[in-house]
Amino acid sequence: MEAEVLEAAASPEAGAALSPRQLFESSGVKSVLTQLDAELVGLAPVKGRIRDIAALLLVDKLRAQQGLNSQPPSLHMCFTGNPGTGKTTVALRMAEVLKQLGYVRKGHLVAVTRDDLVGQFIGHTAPKTREVLKKAMGGVLFIDEAYYLYRPENERDYGQEAIEILLQVMENQREDIVVILAGYKDRMQTFFGSNPGMASRIAHHIDFPDYDEAELLRIAQLMLQKLHYRLDDEAEEAFARYIALRRLQPHFANARSIRNALDRIRLRHATRLFDSDTPLQPDDLVTLEAADVLASRVFSTSATADT
Repeated sequence: MEAEVLEAAASPEAGAALSPRQLFESSGVKSVLTQLDAELVGLAPVKGRIRDIAALLLVDKLRAQQGLNSQPPSLHMCFTGNPGTGKTTVALRMAEVLKQLGYVRKGHLVAVTRDDLVGQFIGHTAPKTREVLKKAMGGVLFIDEAYYLYRPENERDYGQEAIEILLQVMENQREDIVVILAGYKDRMQTFFGSNPGMASRIAHHIDFPDYDEAELLRIAQLMLQKLHYRLDDEAEEAFARYIALRRLQPHFANARSIRNALDRIRLRHATRLFDSDTPLQPDDLVTLEAADVLASRVFSTSATADT
C-alpha cells in the first residue's frame, strides 16, 4: 500500500503531487507515530527523534522518485537509557515505520540478548548468530545490553566472533536489515570505544530519559485502565508516595518497576476480597484501596527491596 501511495505521489499522470504532510498521513506513518504517542507517556525527545527519522526517510523516497540523487540513509541505531524507559516499544514502532516507507520488507522485530548470539564452545557462535540474523532479515534486530557481546577480560570468549558477523551484515545487507543496539549509556559508550567498526555503523543515537514521578503515576493509571482496575483517591495518593520512595531505592526500573508494583497491589487486593465475608459488588472487583498500596515494605524506613 505504501509503495502505491508513494508512486502515485511522484507520477505525472496522478495530477497534483501530494505534499509531504499529505504523504506522511497517507503512507500510514502518522498512524504508527500516533499509536506510539498513545502507548508511551512522556519521552518527548525520543518521539521527536523518531519523527525526524521518519521525515528523512519520507523525503528520501520523494527525492528518489523525482530522479534526484538519493542514497538510502544508514538506519542502524543505538538506544540508551535505564530499564523500563520504552526502548523495546519504540523499536517495535520504528520497525513499522520502516515497513510503511518500504525500507524493510516485513517490518517485524526480533529482540535478542548475548545468549541468543554467542555460543559456549568453538564453532557454536557463528551458526547461532547467523540463525538470528536470518530470522531478522526484512525487519529490525534489537540487541538488548549489547555491550555484553564484548568481554575483553576473557580471552576465550566468543562474543567477538558474533560482533564480526554482525558488522559484515550491517554493512553488506543494510538494505534488508536494521540493527538497534540498546543498553545503559555509559556502558554503550565504552563498548563503542572498544569497537570502532561498530561505532562507525551506527547513524542514530537516541537517549531515553527516566520518567518523573507524575509520568510514572500516569503510566500506572494507564496500565490499570487496560486491566479494568482503578485506584481510589486515597490509593492514588498512597501510590504517588510509593513512587517517590521507590525511585530512591536500588534497581528501580521505571515502567517495569511500576508494573511489578501493580501486580503485587492486585495480589493484596485479591487477598483482601478473598478474606471478606460480605457479598462483593462490581466496584469492589475493580477498585484498589490505600491499604493494598500501603502494605508494601517500601514504606518501611529500612526497606531496600522492590516489594
